[in-house]
Amino acid sequence: MNFNLKKVSVALLMACSLTACVDDGDDGQAGITGENGANGTNGVSTFVTRDDVLKTNANIAYAAYSDSLIAAQSLRTAITTFVALPNEINMKAAKKAWIDSREPYGQTEVYRFRVGPIDALKDDGTIGEEGDGPEGKINAWPLGEAIIDYVAVEVDGDSGPETPANALANNIIANTTDFPTIDAASIAGAFEHGEDERNVTTGYHAVEFLLWGQDLNTDLAGAGTRDSSGGQRPVTDYALDGTCTSGAGNTVTPTTCTRRGQYLTAVADLLIADLEPIVNAWEPVTGTHYKAFITGGDVSLAKILEGMGRLSFGELAGERINIALTTDSQEDEHSCFSDNTHRDIFLNAKGVQNTFNAQYTRIDGEVISGASIYDLLVVGGDHELANSLRGSLEATMSAAAVVDTKAKTGTPFDVLIQEGIEQPNVVAVIKALVKQTDEIEQAIDALGVSAGDIRQDTEEDI
Repeated sequence: MNFNLKKVSVALLMACSLTACVDDGDDGQAGITGENGANGTNGVSTFVTRDDVLKTNANIAYAAYSDSLIAAQSLRTAITTFVALPNEINMKAAKKAWIDSREPYGQTEVYRFRVGPIDALKDDGTIGEEGDGPEGKINAWPLGEAIIDYVAVEVDGDSGPETPANALANNIIANTTDFPTIDAASIAGAFEHGEDERNVTTGYHAVEFLLWGQDLNTDLAGAGTRDSSGGQRPVTDYALDGTCTSGAGNTVTPTTCTRRGQYLTAVADLLIADLEPIVNAWEPVTGTHYKAFITGGDVSLAKILEGMGRLSFGELAGERINIALTTDSQEDEHSCFSDNTHRDIFLNAKGVQNTFNAQYTRIDGEVISGASIYDLLVVGGDHELANSLRGSLEATMSAAAVVDTKAKTGTPFDVLIQEGIEQPNVVAVIKALVKQTDEIEQAIDALGVSAGDIRQDTEEDI
């Protein structure tokens, strides 16, 4: 499972050579140098083409997924250290590595909904239909976490599968009869047990649950004020001596802690294994999807815009924010164990903005940038729409930044969604996402491409 980081660096160098250099002027418009070195009016080259935009988009996709893989490998290293020596310092380091790993991945969500590698890459390396890809194994939520490990008798939401008949007789870690060995194969084999989508055994949120545990508090009926902390899994849940627990004060056999560590290590391995083929598919030199995408013309351009719209409206505004808001349920927030949902919201919105502006900042600080959809609109004479959509994206980021800042200063998302607390801050993000979706639809029309329904991914009344 070792990924060739030298290959990543070489490929990114070649990818960057395919994009133009961007210089943001005082007026905020991108000054893009065309192939002949001349600039057009207002700093936008009259030589920007749709193919330029596609190449930039593909190069940024490769960079963002490469960063996600690198961060997942760092997470695996931190987990290895923690499982070998389970103490508070190493547990804290593993949690930080998980949070760090979410930063690049959150910005890749915009590459969904386009029948690309994340959504449609099959095991044989070919692109199938939407839903064939590894996205669910990587980032599925909400979890019915009871399939993995012990849970509280009562929680704020549902910790089990959608259908009780699809529950295991016991959780995987405790069930030594059906799961005598815990490894990548046994965990992957139990994914969506009984074809139940809440029986999630792999991915980022399985790691999150195993590091933080459930986020429990006294608010089990939608009343009262929630605390501002995430899950409180004790480090003794991984102890390798006689102090092994399954929850504070509940001493169990050391075998349970050993198996819990094996699960955590194996699920980190699976995360890397699931990310690697996505990176390979977007690789600029040999990636089959990269080559097909950059030569896809209006079809590829339509997919970019459709992905922006579907993430903005149905997935982010509807499924990830509005459901949690209207149900006031911690189990329905995206990163419910770590209380990191504020970053999910911010980073998903950032991914949409990155795509429109054609700019992404890598985890090492390098900026990948080039020809953008903004430029295409300006070159096509749609200056007003270009600036309006850019402004709407900035408004969304401002609203998301408020939620992000409040969480960082002690009022996390699961508190903000409580009635009578600070719901207007969350509602403001939803409204901003709806407005930018309206203008993404206008951009689709202005650019003359045919995209699918960008409001299809939620049944929520937004």
